[in-house]
Amino acid sequence: MKNIKILFQGDSITDWGRDRRNYHNMGNGYPKYASQIISETHPDVNFEFINFGISGNRTCQLFDRLYNDGIAFQPDVISILIGINDIWHRYGSERIETTDKQIATNYRAILERLKAQTNAKIVMIAPYVLDDETKDHLRPDLARILPIIEELAGEFADVYIPLNKIFEEALRTQPAPMYYSDDGVHPNDNGARFIGKIYAEAVEPIIKELIY
Repeated sequence: MKNIKILFQGDSITDWGRDRRNYHNMGNGYPKYASQIISETHPDVNFEFINFGISGNRTCQLFDRLYNDGIAFQPDVISILIGINDIWHRYGSERIETTDKQIATNYRAILERLKAQTNAKIVMIAPYVLDDETKDHLRPDLARILPIIEELAGEFADVYIPLNKIFEEALRTQPAPMYYSDDGVHPNDNGARFIGKIYAEAVEPIIKELIY
């Protein structure tokens, strides 16, 4: 039986209530649903799913823990959804001024290290903001960093999931306002299921490549 190790990395959208004492616990976010779909699609493969998302993380924090929470496990696939906190934390009472240039530098450093120290297939997922007016102030910042992330994906990623664009299209036909998220950033169960399905479909080609 083929063994494939898939590691999810990111912030609260990936973390989403996981038991941090057990990195095999997928929490209640998209990794839970993605892993279920992937396992059901390939019952003849022994998958090991690992979740190291940490709520509140920015790109610099992910880089700092990248070895222990990623490289050391030598995954076959590592997915990264990061960046929204880098811009979100620019606002509020405790401002952390991470510039666009710093985000680009941090993210590039993460990807260069993964390329140099693993043979993992890299899946990059774009951050997004959904339909919550309280998050409208993040949209100009997001619009500036998305091209940075997309350019890095073109250089480093085996799979790029433009989740911002996918959600933009989905919002046109969503059953009700705030259907995918209660606050415009963190997916509710509908959003987690949606991302999980998108993820499983996007990584299917590289899973097949790893199998065969």
